[in-house]
Amino acid sequence: MTRNAAFAGLLPPTSRLANVTTGEEFDAARIVAAVSARAMRIAGHAITPGDRVVVAHPDPLHYVIDLIACWEAGAVAVAINSKLGPDERQIVQDAVGAVLWLDGSEIPAAAGPATARPLNLDDAALILMTSGTTGRPKGIAHSIRSLLLRTSLNIAAIGAGTMRESLCVLPVFFGHGLIGNVLTPLLAGGRVHLWQGPDMKALAGLGGLLDARTISFMSSVPSFWKLALRVSPRPQHLLDRIHVGSAPLSIELWRDIAAWAGTRAVYNMLGMTETANWIGGGALDEAGGADGYVGTAWGGALAVLDETGGVVRSGRGEVLVQSPSLMLGYWQRPDLYAAAFVDGWFRTGDVGALSGTGQLTLVGRLKSEINRGGIKIQAEEIDMLLERHPEIVEACAFGIPDELAGEAIAAAVVLRPGAHFDPDAIKAWCRERVRAEAVPGRLYSLEAIPRNDRGKVVRADVRTAAERPS
Repeated sequence: MTRNAAFAGLLPPTSRLANVTTGEEFDAARIVAAVSARAMRIAGHAITPGDRVVVAHPDPLHYVIDLIACWEAGAVAVAINSKLGPDERQIVQDAVGAVLWLDGSEIPAAAGPATARPLNLDDAALILMTSGTTGRPKGIAHSIRSLLLRTSLNIAAIGAGTMRESLCVLPVFFGHGLIGNVLTPLLAGGRVHLWQGPDMKALAGLGGLLDARTISFMSSVPSFWKLALRVSPRPQHLLDRIHVGSAPLSIELWRDIAAWAGTRAVYNMLGMTETANWIGGGALDEAGGADGYVGTAWGGALAVLDETGGVVRSGRGEVLVQSPSLMLGYWQRPDLYAAAFVDGWFRTGDVGALSGTGQLTLVGRLKSEINRGGIKIQAEEIDMLLERHPEIVEACAFGIPDELAGEAIAAAVVLRPGAHFDPDAIKAWCRERVRAEAVPGRLYSLEAIPRNDRGKVVRADVRTAAERPS
């Protein structure tokens, strides 16, 4: 039996956690002490190995402490958004059967002496909720082993020194923020600067923050950069490396980020919660001017599912992956787990083109594919086309019913300040650049593209917002 208290003990002495907003900072020794103290409080509540404990602390620094403390106490940590409402919390409670909630409130002292009962290394240790604040949520379970394998692969690909000063602007309750932006640099011996969900006003100070804290590495999503590039002056300090992931990245935005940051070391990332964060990533200079280039796998292997249902190592189709950091499964949903594989390969749901040398370029998502009279069109392809328009900041395409073609293309757009919304002119601009069937038949103008609590675009929600009477 392996005691997972060793997770905190794995931190190099240079590891740090810092809350940018509050100014609080923990060095490695203080992290270990805080984890141990919280673990004893948790264990004092008759925790048995495999019990689920929800982590929902509103402070990101203490969120991370509580999560690691769950492992030391022998509990499965369930990571959720601290801002969930009462009904949403009940849905999570019903799904995982949590015995304790860590939401910032003081944990009462145990009636008697507490004893931490550690998990096995391959037992479920972390459940990440990928959907579900309405309806039945889907939880993805990882072991300590899968987390350590993924962070080790990340460190090998990025370099420990690159992550000496890392900035995390993403929520810590899902894989990109928690595993990629926090656990990976911590285990690399770096200092993690936690700056959760900066608003537009705060984003204006991004360049200054990068300078003041000599940030060397950060990873975020395209929507973050679309806002930051509009409001923040460029930094004087040069970052070693930038990752962008969790949503399609156009080559134009990719280049704009590189120009703003003053570095070509900007990587477009492929990652999934099921693989404990990143699967691989490709640098701007390797992309050859192509949208969606994500390079080769960081450990494991890539393949595609072709039109005949065969698994092939080159060609176009649904992207498949084999990874040492693959999830244990979907919590209490063996039906979903079985459907997620074909011939031992995990089905990512992404559509991509894989070269004979293992270079992957993403095209879109299967679930957002639009079938226009039998012609398959990726919604992400339309997004990135429209975002090249000089008056459009952001776009989101989706399918709508059509009596003749089955589906037609619609899209919501966010215009640049002062721009005039002229649907006919936008369609004409599109017709000059793409095939006729890829031109949106209906366009909507929105003030902002709706996102879920993890910052991701849900196309059904965008369609609802677009079609809502004004």
